[in-house]
Formats: sequence, structure tokens, C-alpha cells
Amino acid sequence: MKTSKFSYNATVSRCIEVTGEIRILQVRLDQPGFKFKAGQYTMLGLLQDEPRIPEAQPEDNGAEPGGDPMIRRAYSIASGSTQQEYLEFYVSIVSSGALTPRLFALQEGDRLYVAEKSKGLFTLDRVPVESNVLLVGTGTGLAPYVSMLRSEVLANRDRRIAVLHGARFSWDLGYRRELESLSLYNDHFSYIPTISRPHVDKDWQGFTGRIPQFLDDPTLEELCGFALEPGPSHVLLCGNPAMIKDATVRLEARGYQQKRPREPGNLHMEKYW
Repeated sequence: MKTSKFSYNATVSRCIEVTGEIRILQVRLDQPGFKFKAGQYTMLGLLQDEPRIPEAQPEDNGAEPGGDPMIRRAYSIASGSTQQEYLEFYVSIVSSGALTPRLFALQEGDRLYVAEKSKGLFTLDRVPVESNVLLVGTGTGLAPYVSMLRSEVLANRDRRIAVLHGARFSWDLGYRRELESLSLYNDHFSYIPTISRPHVDKDWQGFTGRIPQFLDDPTLEELCGFALEPGPSHVLLCGNPAMIKDATVRLEARGYQQKRPREPGNLHMEKYW
């Protein structure tokens, strides 16, 4: 096999199974001091000759630019920016994909590649500290918000923050206990989980429906504790591009404007594919 220009520089310190299709990876870097802002991402990588989980579907073309044998993909960081012990990633499997079936085969102590730098503008830097914030995500699009909440953002009690997280089933709601605990002990924070397949998850007693439709429900403002108005609030969208597209249409109808380079805006987004 051709030699990669990238080398393994990190070790899996913990694997947490959320479901058979979702896991949390904690990764310890060989060199400490990795710096990032909450909401940013970095690249994870494994060589093509690493094993895939047996139940994975036949692999799509995983060839990398230039033919490098290291398969690399971007993942949002879920750990808080103030802790340096490890980096945490919230990963869902793409069964025919090149990288995730290999990531799901990793066990504690296994090695992998982590890029040396973080990237991305999906942070709270461009959100005024006095603005209320609605963080909207589907699936593993929750990861950057977990990082934000773990990075002392709740120390600012002069604004309200709400997380609206959508998943297919209640068991897909990763970090649910942590977010429920945060909402219990922080009266300026609201956690609003919703599932889209209640006909399967019949024991679920919470909210149901897809996120874009939920944005039009007057109940949402009551749960957030603030009005969804573009003046005093900002909205962040992360995850499924179809959700982001639909939610953007609904939020722009309310007067929100997309944040673009060198242009003001109060609607921020990060598409996952």
C-alpha cells in the first residue's frame, strides 16, 4: 500500500455506545494542547487497510485526493474547549461509508489520526452576548452545541439558551441525560427533544414531529422562554441539510437573515453532508 503523508497521532481512550448506529469516541492526543473554539471541527482519519465492522454494507469509493491511503473526514468536537484531557466526537454510522464503519470497529487503545488544527466558523463568536440563542440540531448535529454548553457558555445568565434536538427515536437522543440535568440546574437553559417516529417508539411521552414543523408551533417559544424574533435572538442550525433548508425558509419568513461572510445575520448554519 502507498504510504500516507499523515500518521496516527492519537489513541481511543473510551468508546460509549449510544445505540448500534451511534457512538461517542473520546480520543487522547499524543501531543497535548490542542486548541479550538466550541462549535469547531477537526479531521479524523484511519488507513484503508483498517478493519470495518462485519455488518457494514459494501464500501463506497473511499479514495482520497491524490490517492492517499488515509481516509479523513470532518467531525464536530463535542468536548468543552476548556478541558484538555481528551477530544470527544459524536459519530453516527454510514454503513456503506469509507470511514465510519472503521471508526465503529475501533476499541479502547486503538490508534487513529487527528488533524493538528481545528477549523470552522460555526461558533458563538458572531452572536452578541446579550442575544438569546436557539440551537437547533438533528442527530449528531448536536455535537457542536454540547461543546458550547460545556465551554462555560451558561455562565452568562443574562440571556436564555435553548437546544431543540430532533432524532428518529428516543434512544437516538445522545447526551439526553446531560442536557436534562443542565436544564434542571440552569433556569436560563431549556432542552427540547423531539422524535419523528413515535409510531415505533410508543413509550415516548415527549414531543413528536420533525423540527421544521416544530418551529411553527407557538409552544416552542414558551419552552424556549423567549420570542423567536430576529431582533433579540439568534438561531443556529446544524445537521441534516434537508432540515436546514426547510427550517431556513420558515425562519426567513419570520425575518431572520443568514449570516454570510462580511455580512450581518442572525441565522447561522452547518450542513453535515
